[in-house]
Amino acid sequence: MGGVKKPFLSLCGEPLLLHTLRPFLAHADVTAVRVALGAEDAAAPPAWLCDLDARLACVAGGATRTASVRAALAALPPAVEIVVVHDAARPLVTGAILDRCIAAVALAGAGVVAGWPATDTLKEVDGTGRVLGTPDRHRFWHAQTPQAFPRALLDRAYQARDGSEATDDAALVERVGGRVVMVEGAATNLKVTRPEDVAVAEALLGMAAPGS
Repeated sequence: MGGVKKPFLSLCGEPLLLHTLRPFLAHADVTAVRVALGAEDAAAPPAWLCDLDARLACVAGGATRTASVRAALAALPPAVEIVVVHDAARPLVTGAILDRCIAAVALAGAGVVAGWPATDTLKEVDGTGRVLGTPDRHRFWHAQTPQAFPRALLDRAYQARDGSEATDDAALVERVGGRVVMVEGAATNLKVTRPEDVAVAEALLGMAAPGS
C-alpha cells in the first residue's frame, strides 16, 4: 500500500480506520472498543485516535491476527458479555450489520458471522489446478466481519488454542464445538486488501446514504 500502514491509509481524506470505527462508536450497545495496533503505534497512537472516544483504547497486537485479537480480548472490561470482532480494513460496515450480529448472539447464544452468499460458480481444484468438482454454490457463503460471540465462548476458544492459527475467530470457536450461525452482511462490506480496493471503497463510501 505504498509504504503506508493499512489502517492509516487515506480514504476520502480520512484514515481508513476512522471510517471503520465510526459505526461501532455510534452504536448504543457498544460500551468498549479495543484497537489492536503494532507495538510502536500502540505505544504512541495518532492524536486523532487517542481523542476519538472515551470508550476506546489501543493495545499492542501480535505477529498474527489471532494474537492481536487475543490481546484486545484480554483488554476488555470484565462486564462485557458480547464481543464483536472486526477487521480494521473493512471500512464499509454499517450499523444495520452490527444490529443483526448482536441480535443474533443474544437470541441464539451462539457465535455469529456476517457474510454474503456465493454468487459465482465454485470449482474444487488440486495442487496442479486440475478441477476435481463443482460444489453446489448455494451451500457456501463468503465470511466477512463483524463476527460476534458470547464472551465466555470466545474466551474458551482462545484458551483452548494450541498455537495453531485460524483465518477468523469463528474457526477457533468451531474447534471447541461452539455453534456458529451466519447472518447477512453486505455485498459492499469490502475488505481493503489491494491498492485498487481503495478506489472501490472510496466510490462506495461516496454512494452510502447517511445512517445506512
